Amino acid sequence: MAGKDRKKQLARARYERQEQQRAQQAARARRLKVVGSAGAVAAIVAGGAAIVAFTGGDDESEAAAKASATPQVKPGECAYRPAKVPGAPKGLGTPPVKPVHKGTVKATVKTNHGDVVLELDGENAPCTVNSFAFLAEKNFYDKTDCHRMTSGGLNVLQCGDPTGEGAGGPGYQYANENTEGAQYKAGTLAMAHSAQPDSNGSQFFIVYKDSQLSPDYTVFGKVAKGLDVIQEIAKGGSEPDGDGEPKKKVTIRDVSIAGK
Repeated sequence: MAGKDRKKQLARARYERQEQQRAQQAARARRLKVVGSAGAVAAIVAGGAAIVAFTGGDDESEAAAKASATPQVKPGECAYRPAKVPGAPKGLGTPPVKPVHKGTVKATVKTNHGDVVLELDGENAPCTVNSFAFLAEKNFYDKTDCHRMTSGGLNVLQCGDPTGEGAGGPGYQYANENTEGAQYKAGTLAMAHSAQPDSNGSQFFIVYKDSQLSPDYTVFGKVAKGLDVIQEIAKGGSEPDGDGEPKKKVTIRDVSIAGK
């Protein structure tokens, strides 16, 4: 009997270890990741973190379905295709096909740590600015938490997920813009996306210190005022260290667009 009990204990312990590993993998898959440069990627992998959002890719049939679902638009218009993601509000809709904002657009992000004023680049990233402004005007970002803080190469604060867990979005996706030769210096405002190309939604990141990112993320503006607010948050670090939730909780109270 003693021998059988021992075997049961060992089997139970092995099962619990396997379940813990599955839970950790699922948690990593839920967190939206931005891809780093070769050096940054190596650092992330060494730390055991997933590199991209929504780990695992769509199969060919799903990719074909996405392509066929993309609206046909004319030059100067934007295509926003439906996407099933957590946290998407019912009845939100999609931004207008024709961008509303042109040139530089001012936006103010009110957080529990202070205001951050953004200059949105409507000339070089019209569809992204169009989407960001649409979501702001729909109060999509209100009372959401910034779920990710990175350091040691990436150096970003990532926000915009309505679930606060990393995989959420507005229920639509759209293509990258303004990535050719993109550099992610301190103060850069850019979009996060999943492992699939052209999968921008609502999640964005602010670079608080020059970042070693490859030019794969839509740059749609910069911080005009309040970068010190983000940098002060970054000093608090993350849990786990280097890539995780900010230790200083960051809540977006409101995002407003000038003139709206």
